[in-house]
Amino acid sequence: MEITATNENLAGLISGNSVVMIDFWATWCGPCRALAPTVEAIANEYDGRVAVVKCNVDECEDAPAEYGVRNIPTLVFIKNGAVADRLVGNVTKAEISAKLDSLL
Repeated sequence: MEITATNENLAGLISGNSVVMIDFWATWCGPCRALAPTVEAIANEYDGRVAVVKCNVDECEDAPAEYGVRNIPTLVFIKNGAVADRLVGNVTKAEISAKLDSLL
């Protein structure tokens, strides 16, 4: 299940889960739209083990700067509240799964 982040709830989502993947995206971003079905599939596959958070950079303005996001799409992987890794661009499901499996 994907969770939508806001400026108000993001910190709680991160602290409340041991492994979190934040998808930084925007509606106007073509690569973001191309990656969306992959992120949704990952969210379903890892449901209960990983919190998959969608962060629209136009609506959640503080988080991109806080996590050093300069390009979208960017996937930020967080383990126990700290940034563990990141992937930038329209990456494959296998690449995302490999990152998540290494964190679990």
